[in-house]
Amino acid sequence: MQLYSEHYVSQKTERFINKIWCLDNSIGESLIENKLVLPNGCFNLAIVTGNGIEVHTSKNKYEMNEGIYFCSQMTNKVLVNIQPKTKVTIMQLHAWTLSMFPKYDLGNFTDSILKIDASELPFKIEINIDIETLLETINLYFEELSNANPNKNSIEKIADFIKSNEDISVSEISLTLKSSQRLLQIKFKAATGLTIKKYIQILKFRKSVDQMVNADLEKMSLTEIALYNKYFDQSHFIKKFKDVTKTTPKMFDPDSYFLSQKR
Repeated sequence: MQLYSEHYVSQKTERFINKIWCLDNSIGESLIENKLVLPNGCFNLAIVTGNGIEVHTSKNKYEMNEGIYFCSQMTNKVLVNIQPKTKVTIMQLHAWTLSMFPKYDLGNFTDSILKIDASELPFKIEINIDIETLLETINLYFEELSNANPNKNSIEKIADFIKSNEDISVSEISLTLKSSQRLLQIKFKAATGLTIKKYIQILKFRKSVDQMVNADLEKMSLTEIALYNKYFDQSHFIKKFKDVTKTTPKMFDPDSYFLSQKR
């Protein structure tokens, strides 16, 4: 049995959903403990079945029994313990997806997890939903959402600017969008829980980690990775890396983490 797996949504749905990933210990007889997850600039909607999981964020410890949970943006690594006979199916939502539902103010909601009722979701899912039905359900809903909203709102535009240029400043974004920096900052934090600067830092960090994991470090030095990902130098990169992982790039063990598969 494969503990970690990834499942991909339709091209149109990818505007709002990055992917679905599963942690499957449903036929396991032993506790899987001390696995780690890194921040990636996304929200997560988690469906837990079975005996449950324990999650340690930088703010709190969460005992997640069977149910549906909304996970905020994470700014540090998260530790996960998965009970035997347990499966977690996780929908990874892009940072701007929640801005499509303006009644939610997430300005003070980071490194946190909240249990929710299925009736609170805009699409209908059940706890024991299989992956094929889940993909069908969310593709239908988010494709319709995309069709109904062909124009990007300011949060999605900000994220697009950052994705295409991680060195872009808030002042440059505000000039392009013809909006004040203060207003953009307030809107972005209310929609994501993050400042624009923090969001940029998280994306840069994950990009560098993915590059470290997928590159041959014998051929690519830490300095090259640091400069490629727009850090000032190797020391700056190591400092930011330690802020999130509490270890150095040289001591980083990918096998301890649930990391994205290379697509």
